Amino acid sequence: MPGTLPTAIIAGMRLCVFCGSSSGASDVYRNAAEAFGALLAGRGIELVYGGAHTGLMGALADAVLASGGQVIGVIPQALIEREAAHHGLTDLRIVGSMHERKALMASLSDGFIALPGGIGTLEELFEVWTWSQLGLHAKPCALLDVDGFYAGLSAFLDHVVAQGFLRAKQRQALITEADPAVLLERMASYPIALGFANS
Repeated sequence: MPGTLPTAIIAGMRLCVFCGSSSGASDVYRNAAEAFGALLAGRGIELVYGGAHTGLMGALADAVLASGGQVIGVIPQALIEREAAHHGLTDLRIVGSMHERKALMASLSDGFIALPGGIGTLEELFEVWTWSQLGLHAKPCALLDVDGFYAGLSAFLDHVVAQGFLRAKQRQALITEADPAVLLERMASYPIALGFANS
C-alpha cells in the first residue's frame, strides 16, 4: 500500500469515496452525495471512486464533474455492464478483478471516505481501515454520517472496543462526522490529532 500521510487535505489531493450503486430509500442520500461532490470540486480535491454512473456513485461523480472537478473511476471488466460504467469521467480505468480495483483505488488516494451504501461499501471501507491498523498505510479513513445512517454502526464499533476486540486508538482513527466540511478538516489533521504521528 503506497503513500504517506497527507498533512492537509488541499487542492490537488485525491480522496477515494465508497458509496452505494443504488440511491437508497430517501432523497437525503442523493442530495448529500451531490453536495459532497460539489464540495470536493470546490476545494480542488480529485475524486477516486468505483466508476459506476448509477445510484450515489453516479450522483457523486456527476456533481464533481458539474462543478469543474476531476474524477477517476476504477471498475473491473466483469462489472462494466452490471454497475453501468460511467464513460464521462476524467479518467476511467478498467481492471481485471475486485482485488485489482481496490488496490488501484488505494494507491491513487490520499484518504478514504464512506458515504451511505450497502455491504460493498462497508467491505471496502473496512478493508482500508484494517490496512491502517496493520500499518500498511497511514491515510485517514472516515464515515460521512448522512442523516444518522452510520449511528448504529458507530455504536456497534464502540461495543467491539468495550469487548476487547478493537483498540480504542484504532477506533478513534475512523473519523465520523455528519458535516462534510468538518469531516475534511478532521482528515486534514490526521493522524497528529490522534497522537499517531510517532506510532
